[in-house]
Amino acid sequence: MDGTKKYRKAVIGTVSEYKTESEAQKAADALRLEVNEQTPRQMLKAISFETLVEHYRQHELPDILNGTRPLGSEAGDDELRKSYSTQVTYQGYLNKWILPRWRSYRLTDVKPVQVEQWLKSLPLSKGSKAKVRNIMSALYSHGQRWEWVSSNPIRHVRQSAKRSRIPTVLSPEQIKLFLEKLVDLPKTAVLLGASTGLRVGEILGLKWEDVDFETLELRVTRDVVKQRIERCKTEASRKPVPIGAEVAEILFAWRSRCAYNQPADWVFASPAKKGKQPYWPSSIYRVYLKPVLEDDLKITDPVGWHTLRHSLGTLMKANGEDVKTIQETLRHANFKVTMDVYTQAVTEVKRSAHNRVVRQIMGGGTHGEEE
Repeated sequence: MDGTKKYRKAVIGTVSEYKTESEAQKAADALRLEVNEQTPRQMLKAISFETLVEHYRQHELPDILNGTRPLGSEAGDDELRKSYSTQVTYQGYLNKWILPRWRSYRLTDVKPVQVEQWLKSLPLSKGSKAKVRNIMSALYSHGQRWEWVSSNPIRHVRQSAKRSRIPTVLSPEQIKLFLEKLVDLPKTAVLLGASTGLRVGEILGLKWEDVDFETLELRVTRDVVKQRIERCKTEASRKPVPIGAEVAEILFAWRSRCAYNQPADWVFASPAKKGKQPYWPSSIYRVYLKPVLEDDLKITDPVGWHTLRHSLGTLMKANGEDVKTIQETLRHANFKVTMDVYTQAVTEVKRSAHNRVVRQIMGGGTHGEEE
């Protein structure tokens, strides 16, 4: 070092990201606090909630902020990075609910009782209110990590996440009729969701090379969210998923008829995108599934892609499957303590459980074991 001042520049973002001078200034404030690690304690007390949010976005929501990781590029192995779908969810709650109420507050001025009363006033479900609370808590935990605040007031905010209504569950008869009214792509997608419990992003993320017709298994390695690829982050999500012979036959039949059937092609490739992208889940639902649900099944309760996954878990429980098998079939990463006492389910047990549900929804009954 020669004793002279060194000036360094840093690019905060683009004009498309920060459309006003005020927005750019907030981003600069967050960066300035990071650069000046020895920020005086009295200055820390004046940090605004909005500055904390901006710093959190830069470090925890990089894909949303910078528009990175387009469809066709796999995510890295950074296990600490939030999935793209989580980043989208956080961004939505921040912009619509959290910032409009708390942006001008200093971090030290946000009090638990205030937040609790505010949450009660929001026109949201209990689950959504709990999500808002958890995001605010994550913000303060981020501030603690960077030593901007000494405590997290949101930890003292009470908010129940209990469902306000019971989720819709389709019966085996309803699923069977549902499948009978569908053909080709929508039928195959619904059958996969109903019989394996795959999330819709995982269904649309399948390529033909992921389908093993010899071992009757699916290799679930990616999740497509808003046409972006996410690598399945948890070990539980990446485990092979068994499929029954009936499911494999329908998959094989779809492959023989579809225009994109090479190993590297998407199983549900969109012709409008010349096979380079899978279908949007909302497009399949709106064009093919919704008319059948409303006109043929006469279902008025809310039904979505996740209903298939929830229905599978409910049917397995009704069939007497043990809780551990259900958890492993649905590939949940975290287990409740009461569920951990069950013995680890072997692959054949999971396959038998899967086949019993398939026989129900395909019309084969519930009795008898796999040959």
